[in-house]
Amino acid sequence: MQIDLNADLGEGAGNDEALLGLVSSANIACGWHAGDALTMQQCVRWALAKGVAIGAHPSFPDRENFGRSAMQLPPAQIVADMLYQIGALDAIVRAEGGRLAHVKPHGMLYNQAVKEPELAAALCEAVRRFDPALKFFGLAGSGMIDAARAAGLTPVEEVFADRGYMPDGSLVPRSQPGALIEDEDQSLAQTLSLVRERRVTAIDGSVVPVNAQSVCLHGDGAHALAFARRIRERLAAEGIAVTPFAG
Repeated sequence: MQIDLNADLGEGAGNDEALLGLVSSANIACGWHAGDALTMQQCVRWALAKGVAIGAHPSFPDRENFGRSAMQLPPAQIVADMLYQIGALDAIVRAEGGRLAHVKPHGMLYNQAVKEPELAAALCEAVRRFDPALKFFGLAGSGMIDAARAAGLTPVEEVFADRGYMPDGSLVPRSQPGALIEDEDQSLAQTLSLVRERRVTAIDGSVVPVNAQSVCLHGDGAHALAFARRIRERLAAEGIAVTPFAG
């Protein structure tokens, strides 16, 4: 059995290099919600040195609020914004001798796409235009996955080790209690349930089935490094290999 373990990096948390020694995929901020060209370059170099798959982590143009503000932008604007950000990271990856593997939208761009089919379609259209061989990370069981398939992309169904779930399989909004998991044991238990049992317990106690193909840890979280170490150790003990999603 195997699973991809990914982390959102290049966001100024200061533990990127250490996390890259524990995960198999990295989603690197493209400068619009966090990061800059030098940060992107350093994360790419670390990822290549550690054999970690590199992905772009584009955002709404919302650096002031870390990409967490809701926005309503026309599809053409979304496509152009995505191409701009993916292209920036791809240039750095290629210059360092690597190859971009995937795209994962960030923050509110991601969460709105779960609920808004037109937005999900625009995101996937941008990825398809840039490079249809790129994988597209989206919330497991959501419309993002359907949109990726419709665009001819390879979707990767993502689950979360450090976020609470709603009964419909979406993430608890950060404005509500239960959105963030800050207890290591709880995060570990949720990860094992997601990976081994393909299900997660929502905040109301209901059980939600999920198809876990990649487990995310937020690199900007206060407990990210501790969570990653515990999860990686336990997965190894359970005989579960951590490796980039192959499709």
